[in-house]
Amino acid sequence: MELEPGTFHLSRWLAPDRQEALVGRCLEIGAGPAGFYRPTVRGGGQMRIDMVCLGRHWNAKTYRYETHRTDHDGLPAPPLPADLAAYARAVTDHLGLAFEPDICILNRYPADGRLGLHQDKDERPETLAAGVPIVSLSLGDTARFLLGGLRRRDPVRTLLLGSGDALVLAGPSRLRYHGVVRLLPGTAPPTLGIQGRLNLTYRQY
Repeated sequence: MELEPGTFHLSRWLAPDRQEALVGRCLEIGAGPAGFYRPTVRGGGQMRIDMVCLGRHWNAKTYRYETHRTDHDGLPAPPLPADLAAYARAVTDHLGLAFEPDICILNRYPADGRLGLHQDKDERPETLAAGVPIVSLSLGDTARFLLGGLRRRDPVRTLLLGSGDALVLAGPSRLRYHGVVRLLPGTAPPTLGIQGRLNLTYRQY
């Protein structure tokens, strides 16, 4: 389960009924007034995923968290519902890690979706220094996930993150580079009724 110090992969953490409930919740949120949108990055290109940020909005042009979606439509970021936060706390409670999530970035990957190698380092400096966890939950198609080191040029390993899997980066692994290189089409459980992948990434600002 602990792949590296502070890196935990919990395979099939969510039972099928919990996955179905969470997919429904994500799609409901994504269809709301401040729901899914395609972020535009600094250079003017678009990301290969759709996103909605709960609790605080992550601005893809400034790499900062803010209260409103100033890089898109100006709407306030929806709150992080308590029932969604509970999914992440269940993971960290199981691992004995302290975590109070106040942000969830919900990503929707189409069949050709991907996310380049990056660090999650836009939270408060105190949070990063303390190694407060990031919790990721996967739903739908299996993703080829890249896990690197603390420098971009460090070697990477490939993990397969399937539907219901949880991944945690904490402590010495909090700032590891990571990304998604591709999806494996047709691997989502049929009962979920979705194509592509949904991913929830929880942070404590």
